[in-house]
Amino acid sequence: MADKDDLGRAGEDRAARYFEERGFTVLARNWRCRDGEIDLVVADRMTVAVVEVKTRRGEGFGHPFEAIDARKRVRLWRLAVAWASAHRDLVQGRRLRIDAVGLTGATVEAARLEHLVDVEVP
Repeated sequence: MADKDDLGRAGEDRAARYFEERGFTVLARNWRCRDGEIDLVVADRMTVAVVEVKTRRGEGFGHPFEAIDARKRVRLWRLAVAWASAHRDLVQGRRLRIDAVGLTGATVEAARLEHLVDVEVP
């Protein structure tokens, strides 16, 4: 596995722990369909959040959230709807939203974690 893949997986692990520490349950990791992949799906009593996780060692290539452009946000929403359609029982009675987690730092454990709730979809 490439170093970049290891970094991404470690970032997803840390993001999953972050949500669990806040009372969310991880419903899915790396869920795939023909349209792409969702990093995490998490839920609490009222909400199901599809989470895009971006991990960077530094900001030399920009802030992690800069990689989530308008096109990517539209794609994430399509993926969220596909996941919800395939898991109606888990979504029923809950609000569906898109969140983003950005991690920036030399190591994933020491990285600064930022959480954007309810990312706006154009």
